[in-house]
Amino acid sequence: MDDFDVGARLRQTRIQRGLSQRDLAAAAGVPHGQISMIETNRCSPSVASLRKILSGMNMTMAEFFDPGTIRADQVFFAATERTDLTGLVPGAARVRIEQLGDARAHGLQILHETYEPGADTGRSMLAHAGAEGGIVICGEVEVTVGDQVRVLRAGEGYLFDSTRPHRFRNLSDTPAVIVSANTPPWL
Repeated sequence: MDDFDVGARLRQTRIQRGLSQRDLAAAAGVPHGQISMIETNRCSPSVASLRKILSGMNMTMAEFFDPGTIRADQVFFAATERTDLTGLVPGAARVRIEQLGDARAHGLQILHETYEPGADTGRSMLAHAGAEGGIVICGEVEVTVGDQVRVLRAGEGYLFDSTRPHRFRNLSDTPAVIVSANTPPWL
């Protein structure tokens, strides 16, 4: 994703949808100058800002960064057919996140998450609309939800309202894998 031109992609998507910069800004609730600055690569949007802008086009981050590669009617997926969303979680270091299928078509985002030793979703806690749950497949992960903290091991899981601030960390010396689900999709 290092070579991905966010500005060009935003401009292309906006134009394809028949929107002016002002139209998109109004739909997303952001200043129209912000759209222009991003499209001309004079500024790089934060993940939160980009998500807000994309909401004005009813588009997820996954669709923005990996357009058109998944069929909504596809039922089965090889491990190589997951969409790489690594880098879309602000502040996450040493975390790999892959999405299964077309999350928007199903209103459900299923993720395969790998946390390397020392991985952390960041000091700033995550929070977004919806609910999420998951099961640790291997390794162990410290999960913080609000003021509750617990180290989960293989076979253990979590389920919570995603508006509650949350964080995931691998404090062990071995990789950890989680299969999780979010509804509605948030990346």
